[in-house]
Amino acid sequence: MKKFDFIIIGSGQAGVPLAFSLSKKGTVALIEKSFLGGTCVNNGCIPTKAYVASARRMWDSLHGEDMGIEIPAGAKANLEKIKARKDILVKGSREGIEKSIASNDKITLFRGEAHFISNYEIAVNDDKISAKQIFINVGARAMIPADFEHVDYLTNSTILELTKLPEHLIIIGGSYIGLEFGQMFKRFGSKVTIIESGDRLINKEDENVSDAIATILQDEDITIAFNAKDINATQDSNGFSVKIKGVVKEFKGSHLLLAVGRSPNTDTLQLENTSIIYDEKGYVTVDDYCKTNIEGIFAIGDCNGKGAFTHTSYNDFQIVQEYILGDKKRKISDRINTYGLFIDPPLGRVGMTKAEATEKGFSILIGHRPMSKVGRAKEKGETKGFMEAIIDAETNQFLGACVLGVGGDEIISGITNLMYAKQPYTILRDAIHIHPTVSELIPTMLESLK
Repeated sequence: MKKFDFIIIGSGQAGVPLAFSLSKKGTVALIEKSFLGGTCVNNGCIPTKAYVASARRMWDSLHGEDMGIEIPAGAKANLEKIKARKDILVKGSREGIEKSIASNDKITLFRGEAHFISNYEIAVNDDKISAKQIFINVGARAMIPADFEHVDYLTNSTILELTKLPEHLIIIGGSYIGLEFGQMFKRFGSKVTIIESGDRLINKEDENVSDAIATILQDEDITIAFNAKDINATQDSNGFSVKIKGVVKEFKGSHLLLAVGRSPNTDTLQLENTSIIYDEKGYVTVDDYCKTNIEGIFAIGDCNGKGAFTHTSYNDFQIVQEYILGDKKRKISDRINTYGLFIDPPLGRVGMTKAEATEKGFSILIGHRPMSKVGRAKEKGETKGFMEAIIDAETNQFLGACVLGVGGDEIISGITNLMYAKQPYTILRDAIHIHPTVSELIPTMLESLK
């Protein structure tokens, strides 16, 4: 039994920085069964945003006429080259992590799948290691419903390995992953159909946001089928056949992408050998400091169910680092929910939706402005979407906001900062902003709340 001061299972966006931080205090065992860097580096943020950028280049090549630019016909997406560019970016990030770990003599990297022997003992390959402080950072993976296990489906990981464009990509699931891949592959040249079980896309958003996103995608000739409750998929030499029984619809495609949700990678940890509490879905139960019910054992990142983004995983690292090495001031409950949907134009979201604010009993004021009334958006020729703010009528502070439109993923940060500062919306309304920009119209929007 090899003893360490700390054991970290998984090298995602919480695990890697934590390993370097803890190495200043003691010996660290870092266990990784796959590639270093976790989802973000290998099959999440870095590779998909590289694809989004390539898809945008393709869109630009086909829309020069609107801006007075005559671009000769014939632009073509080369998926093999797009993938090669993505692979270079991923490799660079991964190798940077590997080099840093190799140069740190306090970190020992174990390659293999870990499982618990007992609360403080871990087995990985032929090694058995122990520590009084263990950090579970195993992430999550695509959820695969039993009805699709018999066909050769794609996931967010395997679709990034394709080198030939699908003729017709059928996507099951109308949320973040499905929508991003749907738009990018349509722009690459595939026919795309998105099948959603609900009556609208991304149903956690307000209806006007869902409807606007659907219109954006439909305007690019993406087919969307709603209310698909009973879906059956079959496969033969010609491809896939997906039938929606309730409305008697059938779609035939060459490839099938499953994007119906994520499952935590805790099922291989053999948590039954421990006293660690986890729920029926496999998410490890944690408190405000990412601590489990067992002293010294923490769960960080996607596997604790407290966030499903790189930025929340990194914040978990910050919370744990301060709990162990600092003043214990950071905690999960202080986090303001914020995220992006990286279609084009993107959605930036922070805080509550209108529905959430109303359900929680707030008296709210709404600011709304369509991008078609934003000068810079018109000059860019990108007027789809809108910006919207949700204000607490009693405190005049932001409860939430969204910017669906050009630059929305960046613009939302200004409102996020104001929310963390707990300052009234009037600070932003009365500030002077650069002209001409998209964000300068947020103060204008805030002048006429309803």
